Amino acid sequence: MNIRVTPKTGYGILVEQLDGPVEAWNGQTLLARSTRAKVMYETRNEPIIYVPFDDIQTETSPFNDLSTFCPFKGVAQYRDLKLPGETLDNALWCYTTPFAEAREIDGYVGIAPNAVERWELGDNTLSPPDYGNIAGPLVDWLLRDAAFMDTPEDFMAGLVDTLQTHGVPISRLTVLAWALHPRIAGHHYIWEKHRDGITTKTPSYEIHEKPEYKNSPLRHVSKGLGGLRYRLSEQMETDDFPILKDLRDLGATDYVAMPLPFSDGRINVLTLASDHPDGFSVADLGLIFECSAVIARHLEVFVQRENAQAVLETYVGKRSGARVLGGEIRRGDGDEIDAAIMFCDLRGSTQLEEQLPRGAYIDLLNLFFDTVSGIVHDHGGEVLKFIGDAVLAVFPSDTDPDRARANAMKSARAIVASLAALPRRPDTRPIECAIGLAAGSVLYGNVGSHERLDFTVIGQAANVAARLGDLGKEAGHRIVVSQDLLPSADSQSAVDHAATCAEEATSDQIKPLGHVKLHNVSKPVVCFAVSADARSYQLD
Repeated sequence: MNIRVTPKTGYGILVEQLDGPVEAWNGQTLLARSTRAKVMYETRNEPIIYVPFDDIQTETSPFNDLSTFCPFKGVAQYRDLKLPGETLDNALWCYTTPFAEAREIDGYVGIAPNAVERWELGDNTLSPPDYGNIAGPLVDWLLRDAAFMDTPEDFMAGLVDTLQTHGVPISRLTVLAWALHPRIAGHHYIWEKHRDGITTKTPSYEIHEKPEYKNSPLRHVSKGLGGLRYRLSEQMETDDFPILKDLRDLGATDYVAMPLPFSDGRINVLTLASDHPDGFSVADLGLIFECSAVIARHLEVFVQRENAQAVLETYVGKRSGARVLGGEIRRGDGDEIDAAIMFCDLRGSTQLEEQLPRGAYIDLLNLFFDTVSGIVHDHGGEVLKFIGDAVLAVFPSDTDPDRARANAMKSARAIVASLAALPRRPDTRPIECAIGLAAGSVLYGNVGSHERLDFTVIGQAANVAARLGDLGKEAGHRIVVSQDLLPSADSQSAVDHAATCAEEATSDQIKPLGHVKLHNVSKPVVCFAVSADARSYQLD
């Protein structure tokens, strides 16, 4: 006779004793015969018949390397079944230390459905209970409100509030979501019962080498090794994961870490802790387990948005990245703007590459790019791209062309001074550059093929800046600027600036180079060589 127990509405597990002898067959081979068989009914799963291991009738292998995790039953270990002429891999599994919800199958093994061609059940009939629909505050929130959260922190706060409304006894909830970013490895969102709001941490890639991560459930789950659950109120070994002892000392009784897979295959991690005396119930964890894919998709939207922004800022710059995210993604999209253009080229690059090992040369090149980029950004400019060993930067005028030109000039002088102050190897020359500056109207937008676009500046000012940089390298000047780089004559800043230029010119700070014919520039350009150690221009 089968025992029927009315389960709670929602996710559930029910184990029933089967009557009389039960047999499992594969063709003419008897796999198992038992008078102690049990059937497990679990929401969303087909019924699974378990028998004592002693009732298996065929040869089996020792436990193999495969293990899987269930937040309700525990860690399953697997054996192979050896049949005449073939071996059925991973055909048997058992929970060596099952959780309370599955203790009735302690010492029992399940047989994989694809290994059993038929069950002889005698007078037994498998009749799964009706668990009903999993609904309530969490499902309603995920369907109706979650999509309108503005930030991942808002989403996390809403998730916590809704779980508490649903009656899930959480005392701590965290999500580790990996990022696609050159400096940070991911975002770690943490909610704790006795603290206000959501704490967000952005660990760098060094996290992978830190002991607190190496010895954490986060690493275990994110490496695809399956979820984890620990009853912290029971006697247990916690040496592997120090966080478990910390949580238990804070009053936690139950801890779960489960994977949150994203659509690109990356495995993020959701952790839950409870301080309820009985910990989480099957219904509690089943609810979260059932909704975890939807939770992951909502979080993935936030992460993908941040990833897109980080990638664009990394490869085309912050200002340009914002324009692309704003919809300027078609070929030809862009604006005519007035700007100062900088072309900064590393001098002696070929010689340095010959003198240095490849790794040392790359480190030097990165140091050069770091120095130039930081100074450009500090002066309101943006690095558009690295071209070999050169930097192309733009200083948009917005409503103050003279300020943009002055900031470009101050950046050039600061770059030369900063590079000269960098430590260098004793067997190499100092790190030096040649900078060309020009100003004027340029197209700031997308050019390229239908499949491959580049967000850049196109115009005479960009061409002149590059040629002035070449001129500086040939003539031994660190900074060469066009006359357009000087402020317009009708502004007060221009009057002050002109006086400064006149004073500097008499003291060899600015040297007129006259009308210079530049390669691929139709008309001669009036330009000046600027001393790098002159005082900065102040327009305030």
